[in-house]
Amino acid sequence: MTTPSSHPGALPSLALLYNALVWGLSWIAFKALHAHGLHPLWSTAIVYAGGLAGLLLWRPGSLRGLLAHPHLLGLAVAAGTTNVGFNWAVTLGDVVRVTLLFYLMPVWSIGLAWWLLRERPTGAALARLALALVGLVLVLQRPGMGWPWPSGAADWLALMGGFCFALTNALLRRWRNTPQDARVLAMFGGGLVMGGGLALLGLAGPAPSALPAGAWPWALGLTLAFLSGNLALQYAAARLPAQVTALIMLAEVLFATGSAVLLGAADPTPRTWAGGALIVLAALLSILPARR
Repeated sequence: MTTPSSHPGALPSLALLYNALVWGLSWIAFKALHAHGLHPLWSTAIVYAGGLAGLLLWRPGSLRGLLAHPHLLGLAVAAGTTNVGFNWAVTLGDVVRVTLLFYLMPVWSIGLAWWLLRERPTGAALARLALALVGLVLVLQRPGMGWPWPSGAADWLALMGGFCFALTNALLRRWRNTPQDARVLAMFGGGLVMGGGLALLGLAGPAPSALPAGAWPWALGLTLAFLSGNLALQYAAARLPAQVTALIMLAEVLFATGSAVLLGAADPTPRTWAGGALIVLAALLSILPARR
């Protein structure tokens, strides 16, 4: 198997860009589903249930692989919480602000890579951490507020989702020698269980009796996009260093912010742009150690 220290070529990078495109534009589908009366928790559960069913029909042996590696339950929880956090946040909040908070992933990656992958942070990594934290303060600051702090559910959900996304990528690298089908099954099962479980706890209102007719194309398209994007992420994250994965996945920020501004779903302030620039700069600088 190709290792992160090899020269995997351009294909893993292109796969990550595709996954970033899927995530960067997914807010459009989730807002459309919400407009049809579906809470993002129910939408997440429905989309991942469809993906899980398709995967089991395509690769029925993947269930045996998952049962043979019960530690992948941790990956399921991390991936499921990632989707719950991001999908719910972009439905509730300003898409640009949510995406920037979600993409503090390089901040979380430093600690997680040290803990899980034994990649000790350098002085330069800690400097990038400080740069990203300054960007976080600028993004969180609102006129008239005191100490910058997440304000509202969308902020907290975005931060939670970003941390869990960093954890998901670290676990994908740590367990890259497990069967790919089992990893994909764990991630889709996590999306179904976390989304559906929280919805059943009463956080999303009553379960829909039927999917509205206008919601079917959005749900089906999102299911296919997430399934193919997940396979692309599995392929790439197991072959690239964590810092490089974080860097390339920053393309999601461009896809999400660009589409949100063009479609009028966000109204970022100059302070938000400045903070976002620092967060993105910190992530861009993270590729330097990988090049050395």
